[in-house]
Amino acid sequence: MGWFTRMVRKIIVYTWLVIPAVAAAAQAADPAMIARGAYLAKAADCMGCHTAGPDHPPFAGGLPINSPFGTIYSTNITPDQATGIGHYSLDDFSRALRDGIAKGARRLYPAMPYASFTAMSDDDVEALYAYFMDEVKPVNHRPPQTSLPFPFNQRWTLRFWDIAFVNHERFRPRADRDAQWNRGAYLVQALGHCGACHTPRGLGFQEKGYTESSPDYLTGAVIENWFAPDLTGNPASGLGRWSEAEIAKFLETGHGGQTVAFGSMVTVIEKSTQHLRKEDLNAIARYLKTLPRRDGKTSYEPLMRKVGTAPAGNIIRPFERPGAGLYRGFCAKCHRPDGAGKLPKLPRLAGSPVVLSENATSLIRLMLEGGKGPLTKNGPKPEKMPGYAKKFSDREIADVLTFVRNSWGNKAPAVTPRDVSRLRKALTQ
Repeated sequence: MGWFTRMVRKIIVYTWLVIPAVAAAAQAADPAMIARGAYLAKAADCMGCHTAGPDHPPFAGGLPINSPFGTIYSTNITPDQATGIGHYSLDDFSRALRDGIAKGARRLYPAMPYASFTAMSDDDVEALYAYFMDEVKPVNHRPPQTSLPFPFNQRWTLRFWDIAFVNHERFRPRADRDAQWNRGAYLVQALGHCGACHTPRGLGFQEKGYTESSPDYLTGAVIENWFAPDLTGNPASGLGRWSEAEIAKFLETGHGGQTVAFGSMVTVIEKSTQHLRKEDLNAIARYLKTLPRRDGKTSYEPLMRKVGTAPAGNIIRPFERPGAGLYRGFCAKCHRPDGAGKLPKLPRLAGSPVVLSENATSLIRLMLEGGKGPLTKNGPKPEKMPGYAKKFSDREIADVLTFVRNSWGNKAPAVTPRDVSRLRKALTQ
């Protein structure tokens, strides 16, 4: 019986010591992979959507995301076993990230931009998984449940949405472009999912394009009562007059191209793009500068004189245009009488792509609520713009914005009191 006893002992030792040690070694991720995953999580701005606010634990979910169908709450993506993704395998994680299907075969609403993430590489998904499982602190928190009205609460129908609108393919570098361009394209199209905000949506709430092959890609869109600007080569409302260096600087600091980030882009810059490496910022800029020009209904013709040198009286003629007096009394102190601004802290209005956007939603919202630029490690101290919702009527806001959109070489459609009234009501709902 001696051989039997020795065998039993070996089995016990193997079961209790060897197997757990092997399993632990297999589960322990490479520190370099974890660090890479942490960087990718910043590039993908995971914290921006999956953190409810500055006073809430990172990645624990609960951020309300407004959609045309109702409020969608982000989920807990910490490795908590009960309320997070601690019980997810790598395959489960990949399926949720790139296919929009959570563990248990539950379809995710496309507010989770898996239609962009589906282009991510296997290596990047594995690195992200290692970071979330081995580095992120588990948080036992159950966010509010998303409860949309019928028929949008029938998640099984999202299968047909997926079939109709999502192209499940990994990013393929273009042979006719160099490595920097392809890196920028990958960051913009997949990881950065820029199109989720900057590409207009169709009747099915799908993005009208996911790459530069679509004429609608990154041409600007309204999201959560902000207008995400045109990122194409449009010389008025887009990036046509920006240099690659200005684009990279803007993504790093929130100040660049003679403008300042506002609205949802403030969070994107603070949580995501300011942390990107220089070479990735330059790659994004390189890619964006190759997007074709999309002409629109606005234009900018710089004045012959040097901006910033003309006396204040030059902008106001004997028969003063509507809005000119309000601009002189409330706006000129910061933005200058000739719209030159006080760079880099206070944006220029003359030739501003935001001012020249055909859709004036963001301008109206900034006038109503005010705003504050991003706080970044390499950027200037952010300045705060006051809101005028209580001070100005709909007519007065419409007049001053129409004045700004048609002064100093700017030419853009007028803002109407109805435009202001509709947004004012939407922001109070």
